[in-house]
Order: sequence, then C-alpha cells, then structure tokens
Amino acid sequence: MAERPGRGSARTVTPAEKAQARAVSLRRIGALFIGHRRHLSVVVGVIVVSSILAMVSPFLLREVIDVALPDSNLTLLIWLVAGMVAVAAATSALGVIQTWISTRVGQRVMHRLRTDVFAHLQRQSVGFFTRTRTGEVQSRITNDIGGMQQVVTSTASSVASNFTTVIATLVAMAALSWQLTLVSLVALPPAIYWTRRVARMRQAITAQRQRELAELNVIIDEGLSISGIQLSKTMGAGDAQIERFTDSSHRLIDLELRSELAGRWRMATMNIIFAAIPATIYLAAGLPFSTMSIGTLVAFTGLQAGLFRPLMSLLDVGVTLTASLALFQRIFEYLDLPVEVQEPATPVRLDHPRGHLRFEDVTFVYGDSETAALAGVSLDVPAGSSLALVGETGSGKSTIASLIARLHDATSGRVTIDGVDIKDLSLTQLAEIVGVVSQETYLLHTTIRENLRYAKPDATDEQIVAAARAAQIHDLIAGLPDGYDTMVGSRGHRFSGGEKQRIAIARTLLRDPRILVLDEATSALDNDTERAVQRAFDELSAGRTTVTIAHRLSTVRNADQIAVIDHGRILESGTHESLLDKGGRYAALSS
Repeated sequence: MAERPGRGSARTVTPAEKAQARAVSLRRIGALFIGHRRHLSVVVGVIVVSSILAMVSPFLLREVIDVALPDSNLTLLIWLVAGMVAVAAATSALGVIQTWISTRVGQRVMHRLRTDVFAHLQRQSVGFFTRTRTGEVQSRITNDIGGMQQVVTSTASSVASNFTTVIATLVAMAALSWQLTLVSLVALPPAIYWTRRVARMRQAITAQRQRELAELNVIIDEGLSISGIQLSKTMGAGDAQIERFTDSSHRLIDLELRSELAGRWRMATMNIIFAAIPATIYLAAGLPFSTMSIGTLVAFTGLQAGLFRPLMSLLDVGVTLTASLALFQRIFEYLDLPVEVQEPATPVRLDHPRGHLRFEDVTFVYGDSETAALAGVSLDVPAGSSLALVGETGSGKSTIASLIARLHDATSGRVTIDGVDIKDLSLTQLAEIVGVVSQETYLLHTTIRENLRYAKPDATDEQIVAAARAAQIHDLIAGLPDGYDTMVGSRGHRFSGGEKQRIAIARTLLRDPRILVLDEATSALDNDTERAVQRAFDELSAGRTTVTIAHRLSTVRNADQIAVIDHGRILESGTHESLLDKGGRYAALSS
C-alpha cells in the first residue's frame, strides 16, 4: 500500500484498493452457509411457525372487542385471553430457539472465515509479507471479519423472519380488509428506492472506513512495537507519531458519523409516512359510509403496525448487507491470493535424508523485476560437507539461502536434496530437513522454554537442556531467577544479540536438521560474542550439510568449498587456499 505523502494528509488509495469496488457474488457469500443447510432449514421452519402463530393474536383481539366484551361472555373472554398469552409464550420460546441456532451457525461460519484467511496467509510466500504491512494483514482478520459478524450471524435469520412475517401479516390484513391493505402499501415503492440509495452510500463509506482502520492498525503496529518505540525515541519522532495517529482517528470519527447518518433523513421521512397511514385509516373508518367494526379496526391497525416494523427491518437488512459487501470484498481478496509456493499434490517422502544439496542451473527473478537475482547458479554440496557463500551485499547470497528453505521457488532450474527436487517434498518435511539461523533472530514473547519448544512441541526438558548446552547458552539460562521459565520479552529484547543467537541455535538443534543454513548469523556481533556463537555453530554443524553466508571471511576459511557470488552469478569456487592462490575476487576480499 502507498504511504501518505505527508504528515497530516489523507492516505493514498492504491489501485488494488480501488479494484475492491468490483461486485461480490451473493452466491459466493451464500456458499459459506452450504454446510449448515440442515440447521438453517430448522431455523426457517421455526420462523414460519412463529410468524403464523403471531398472526393469531389480532384475530383473538378482534373477538375480544367485538364479541366477548359486548356479550359479557366471561368464559369466551378467558379462553381468548389465555390463547393470547399462549401465543406470546410460544412465539417467545421459538424466538429463543431461532436465535440460538442462527447464532451458532453464524459463529461457525465466522470461525471458518477466520481460520481460512489465517491458513491461506500462512501459505503465502515471504514476498507477500515483504510487500504488505503487518497492520494491514491484522486489520483484515480482526476488523474486517469482526465487522462482518452481525451480517453473518443474524442476516439470514433476520431476512427469513422478517420476510415471513411480512407475508403472513399481508395475508391477515387482506383477510380483514383488502381495500385498506392496498392503502397501507402506498409507501412501499419509495421506501425501496430510498433504501437502495442509502445502501450504495453506506457500501462506499464502509470501504473507506475499513481502509482507515487498516491504516490505524499499521500505525499502532509500527509505533507501539518494541522496535518502533526504540526508533521513535531515538529519532525524536514521538510527536509526529501521535499526530499521525490522531489524524487517522479523526478521519475514522468522520467516516463513522457519515456511516451512521447516511440516509437518516430519508428514513425519517418514511417514518412520518408510516405514521400518517394509520391516521388515514382511522379517518376512513370514521366516515359515514364505513361499515368496519371497532374490533376489525383495532386488529387491522395492530397488524399494520406489525407490518411496518419487519418491513423496515427487511429494508435495513438490505442496507447492512450491501454495506457489508465492502468487507466481503476485502476478505475474498485475501482468500483469492495465489499461493506462490505450492504443496506438491503427491509429495515424495525421504525416509532417511542424508542432506546432499544441489543447485542445477538455477535462475531466480523477484516479482516483476527485469534483473535476475540469480542467473544460472549450479552448486554441489555433498552430504555432511560445508559450503560458504561470500560476496558483496546484494550479490544474491541470501537469495540462495531462501531457495534452499523454499521461501521462494526458482524461476528456472532445480534445487534438489538427495536427488529429489525440493518442490516434490512436502513443506513440513522440508522444514524438518532444512534448518535456518539468520542475523534477524525472532523470539516469541513467551518463556525461553516455550521458544525452544516452538521448533519441537513434544521436546522433553532433558532435550531442551541438552540443546541449550550444545548452543553454549545453558549456563546463562540456569543463572536467571526463573531459569527456562524466564520471559524473553517482545522479540527477545531482554537478551543481547549473541544470547538471542544462541537461543535460536538451541531451537534449531532441537529440530536436528540434516541441512543447516547460516545466513550472516554473526555479522552484527562483536568479536568476543562472535567467538562464543561460532563455538555453538561448530557444535550445531557437526555431521550436517552446512551452507554459511558471511561477510567476515575468518568465519568461512575452514569450509570444504567457498563460492564467490557477484550479481547473481558464481565468479569462482574452491577451498580457501586454492582461491587465494588464484588471486581473483576472493583474494581481493581477503586482503
């Protein structure tokens, strides 16, 4: 998404956001409920029975006024009153059942939407998250799906209930007086027309509101994360961040007001018309030629009042549903994202992976870039051996590492493990075979123990301690007041860079990968810390195929082979000594 051009100005709407204006198929929304047809059929049945029962009361009331009271028939009066109470009790009970079933169905649909979006985003490549702001992703799952909750949980039952009530009421009114029924419906055409206009207005406003909510989420994520706070304080940008948040919040106030007030004057006009119709009917009943009984008049006006409530509710549901299409558009946009790194249809299983890694004429291009990040790269790393990749920043070293872990797929050529294309391995097994430790160590905001178990949920405490000892971090952890139950803090900021690296190494050791990728894992450490971490790396690398990316050549001189990368190509490769003897690029880097 495009950033705002300046402080305090309105954010730029990208072409992708404008494309959300395309229509969302109501059939696709309805498909969300296909698995709940039986429950929805029960809801419809309950609604029909409840609506029919509700229509009995006006006729009972007419009998009370026209027969029981004038004739002083106490027995009939008691039966009629008891019938009215029974009808009210039955409709109330049916309403509770209807609400319980429809809400249950709606919540299950919400659960499916949330999990489907989350699962689909989990399958997206790293490139998607590089292009998309974290706050935007969070807003889709929380704000957009949350905003759909009322529509999903109550719209279907509300439409069925109000529609059935309207039909049943019209039938009952026609039975009492078809002439007055026609008079009562004169307000229906303008009501429908105005409602459609209001719906379109709210849909546009809802789309703007959700984009602004996403912007607010981004500001919160960027401004209140531990890294964001540190940047803000060191740059003196606190006031600017507050102003940015305040501007976004002000725009949300305006959008919320516009959403609530959209079409209110039209609705107010309709209410006046609906109130004038009963008055007209009373007037008509008082004319000399009128033969309508008082009981019929009271029953009819009661039905009419009961007609306008569900009729307006039905129209309001139309407004809400149309406005919510903006939310469905945003959710379906994420669900329709293509998965760049696909699971194989029939994955190959490596029962005893050895870790023989090969790159066969691999070329890779990022997105729509016209320049290849890698071009014709071929590498052969026998099982248990080590490869070091060296070169200037941006030469393509980290791209090679990302292809090994299949964070991206090669544009052409193959990456194989033990002769099997990694595209044919399940992503789960590939993650078991390939372990990655990078410079940017990410620790979860939980205990050290749970951070280590993230790699192997069923790891025993003994295995956790053994991994920590091998990573040269156990003594430090054991010396903490809470030991392995110490909270690491947001992104591990409680620990130094070297300590975080060793915790990450212990976490990788628990997985016991056959291929280890070390992506500039010591470039930000001081010499003493680097030596401690390097000892942990030596323990971690023992017996494994290791690919190391490093700027400091002292850390790679003992590798079985070294490849010098430049602009996505291999310039030269060999051992430390042989490359020095060549006097080429490696020798120049070493000097």
